[in-house]
Amino acid sequence: MAKVSLILDTRKKSKSSITGLFPIVLKVFHKKSRLIVLGYSTNRSGWDRKTQQLRKSAVMDNGLDYNKANAELGNKFHWAKQVLYELGESIARIDVDILLDHIKARWDGEQDYEIKKKVENDISLSQWGIVLIKRKQAANIPGTAQWYKSGIDAINKFNNGKDIRLYDITVTFLKDFEAQQLSKGNSKNTIGMYIRAIRSMYNSAIKEDQFVPIKNPFDHYRTPSKARTKKKAVAKVKIMDLKNLEYERESPLWHAKNYALIMFYCRGMNFIDLVKLKVSNIEADRLLYGRSKTGDPFSVKITESLGNILKFYLKGKRPADYLFPTNYDGSTKHFQKYKSQRRRMNERLKIIAKDAGIEGEFTTYYIRHSWATIAKFMGISTEIISEGLGHNSLRTTEIYLKSFTNHVLDEANELVVG
Repeated sequence: MAKVSLILDTRKKSKSSITGLFPIVLKVFHKKSRLIVLGYSTNRSGWDRKTQQLRKSAVMDNGLDYNKANAELGNKFHWAKQVLYELGESIARIDVDILLDHIKARWDGEQDYEIKKKVENDISLSQWGIVLIKRKQAANIPGTAQWYKSGIDAINKFNNGKDIRLYDITVTFLKDFEAQQLSKGNSKNTIGMYIRAIRSMYNSAIKEDQFVPIKNPFDHYRTPSKARTKKKAVAKVKIMDLKNLEYERESPLWHAKNYALIMFYCRGMNFIDLVKLKVSNIEADRLLYGRSKTGDPFSVKITESLGNILKFYLKGKRPADYLFPTNYDGSTKHFQKYKSQRRRMNERLKIIAKDAGIEGEFTTYYIRHSWATIAKFMGISTEIISEGLGHNSLRTTEIYLKSFTNHVLDEANELVVG
């Protein structure tokens, strides 16, 4: 026999990590049990099991309109029972999930509010952002943690220094934020970085059932696209000039030149991935590593040029040792150390570029861009290179590259660096 009841879902997994409260749900039993979250939460003492109502004396519920809340809960319960009555004996022909659909359809038809409007809609951007930031820090992904924090800081500053509730983030709010940022002289790239961080946190709150919007503003707001800036790729002949530079052995410039060449020989490896390498990342004639940003696995054949540089750094080391003296363990704790290392690397690359006759800016990013662009102009398939780094997003390039076999990538790499 089908039954419905209003209960407080006090299971440990149902407790909100933000508020510490439990959700009030409609329990539907028809051969199996199902729960429908009703948009109100309270603590154990705030729920009266006998009357199936919120208690006005609950400390955690200060500011709540109890009469309205109990009226809404009562109406939900009433119409759920009405569905059972109207189905009668025919209820035996349907399962519990179909029954839930009938109940929800009746609610939508009889009442002028939606359940989704009420579920955890009191959560703010900072509240949820802190959860994600701590999670990224614990997982040693400090770059993403900093990205989230920058987005939160920018939005809250625009919001007169106040934290903003997720349900207050609307298309209008986002457009106003964008206009204000442009008036301050910020580039579309910077604004887009902030917006994408907010979008990522907003959508993760939805996916993890912390928030259910009436309308997701990011479905209707176009995030400012990255401006296509013309990057002057370093010609292959200049890379070879860089290779022939002579610096005092084991000096900072000597190491920086080696790092630049290793990154180039490894299909434009990111600097953060280079400084995290350990001897154990080398297996036979391959260099294996996981991309720090995405975790995607990379496997690069060690060419003769690459092997000649690595010989120096492998001497007397054990598998667990870092490959290079400029090392980073990937932790949040040492992220600032890594940023300092990257800054010094780019400072040294300026000197190296001048010595090699490379005009314009030359950074760790340009090494990556140059590998892809050289490959493109050497006639390597655009499916393999994916337009080098000419895409709006580096991620697009990674998606294309990772879909090809090591054999194809090795042939492409040897054409570029050989």
